[in-house]
Amino acid sequence: MKKYCLDLRVKTVEHLGDKYVLIRLTDEKPLPEMLPGQFVEVRVDGSPSTFLRRPISINFVDVEHNELWLLVAAVGDGTRRLAALQPGDVLNSVLPLGNSFSMPRSSSQRFLLVGGGVGVAPLLFLGKAIREQGGEPTFLLGARSASDLLELDEFKRYGRVCVTTEDGSLGERGFVTNHSVLARESFDMICTCGPKPMMMAVARYAQKAEIECEVSLENKMACGLGACLCCVEKTTEGNVCVCTEGPVLNVRKLLWQL
Repeated sequence: MKKYCLDLRVKTVEHLGDKYVLIRLTDEKPLPEMLPGQFVEVRVDGSPSTFLRRPISINFVDVEHNELWLLVAAVGDGTRRLAALQPGDVLNSVLPLGNSFSMPRSSSQRFLLVGGGVGVAPLLFLGKAIREQGGEPTFLLGARSASDLLELDEFKRYGRVCVTTEDGSLGERGFVTNHSVLARESFDMICTCGPKPMMMAVARYAQKAEIECEVSLENKMACGLGACLCCVEKTTEGNVCVCTEGPVLNVRKLLWQL
């Protein structure tokens, strides 16, 4: 897909709890086509300690309102600067980057979308795409506590939502791989994004249950174009740049200890 470097205008900034922020961006022209699983590289202005662009998953694309949504966890100098953006500010963005999740081959194919923490971000756009193709995804979302669960109302627009929290404050207590839906139901495809230990646990479950599984890796991606080699991942096909060959990879290609 063609890549663009655009000065996008901040339309709204919504703070979700203490450390999360949802930034809605727009442009005077229609936004480029983007696919679920792809990401953008944003320039962080005004931060003396942030020299490289920051990779941010595409959370959602609202074609009707010409909006690109970015869900950001403010955990470092760069992301805290992004969280401080105001409506009317400009965010220079390179997009769309990387590949995408696989789409259903038929409306009867059952998709389970598993996310943890801010890693739920790309699953909202994926769920919308699956719904538009006649499917109804099941979301399995995990977090430490209820306050860390993000965009639940948005996810409910596109499918059934199952929840786990480590402290039991909402949904079932435990990790996503402990949720009872995994024992009760069967699925044809699992797509997951979140902390690596969580994704590895989901991959082990998928392998044992003989379910196809795709993961969205969160390796450090400084350039997004395969030039800096910061995001190299070892696979069965050799070393690959996650920013160009991923971020979405089938777990069968990964050298994880499954």
